[in-house]
Amino acid sequence: MLKKLSAVLCAVAVATVFSLGTSSAAPMVLKFAGQSAVDHPATDFMKKVASEIKEKTEGRVEVKIYPANQLGNYSTVYQEQIQGTIAMSCISVPSDFDPRMELVYINGYVSSYERAKEVFAPSGWLFGKMDELNDRLGVKLLGFFIEGFIGTASTRPAVEPINPKVAKDVVVRIPNMNVYKLGAESTGYKTMTIPYPDVYQALQTKVVDGVNGYPVAAAYTALADVIKYWYNTNYSIEVLNCMISKKVWEKISPEDQKVISEIFTRGTIESINNAKAVDDHYMEMMRKKGIKVFTYSEEELAPMMKAITATWPQLKKNMSPELIDEFIKELAPK
Repeated sequence: MLKKLSAVLCAVAVATVFSLGTSSAAPMVLKFAGQSAVDHPATDFMKKVASEIKEKTEGRVEVKIYPANQLGNYSTVYQEQIQGTIAMSCISVPSDFDPRMELVYINGYVSSYERAKEVFAPSGWLFGKMDELNDRLGVKLLGFFIEGFIGTASTRPAVEPINPKVAKDVVVRIPNMNVYKLGAESTGYKTMTIPYPDVYQALQTKVVDGVNGYPVAAAYTALADVIKYWYNTNYSIEVLNCMISKKVWEKISPEDQKVISEIFTRGTIESINNAKAVDDHYMEMMRKKGIKVFTYSEEELAPMMKAITATWPQLKKNMSPELIDEFIKELAPK
């Protein structure tokens, strides 16, 4: 009797071990951090990416999204990606760790969505250079989210808004980046740096007359109650960088790496296609709100673009002469 019981228990033990050894491994769960609001198009993009990754890796990789700076601001998130404690992000790339990261925010190198598809493609020079700069810090670039072109919103009319030789008689708020300061001032605006959360109040209290550095959707959703004019100058573009920690990336199988890369490549192009529709939609919303909207052809904007690109050599001090010379060679308007 004891021998029979022992044999049964042994068989059960063997079956259990075999079952555990052949069961599917637990999925790799990746934290995906974003800075945009829960209802922002960038967050919708993150949700779609997460769904596609789970589906196309057949559940081997799952992505959990954390929008609206839930895991910290973009500098904090980037630092944690270097360490490997946050896997993925869709954020502004900080220049805290390397001032050359501002490369992607230089004004004047893309002025149409067709051009954007070439410039932001993974085979393009810009992608390769940004990937190289990230790689040095332990982060891999996967793709971009293009939110839309940046224009100028104001509470008072600008004087000859697209003539770079004329002072605009408008003081605009800019992000705290030299690339934006050079771009705005080369086109005739006076500038002032103000933290993003304080922009509405600064316009309301007339500390500044306008803002430069907002895409159309952000200008409408955040500032529609205070601005009166929108100049759609298209000389800068709002771009978020989609990245992954190299420490995490190296743990993903080559098969799934390929799947993830392809998803972000498609997502970049889709975001560009969607951005034009978003721009058009919110400019129409501005018109309905009573905001005066001014749009221009590429030909009309050419003098402004020329004035902006003439400032590029001034970036050599902080971003290195070699990088800016290469940037000018690759991306200067032909």
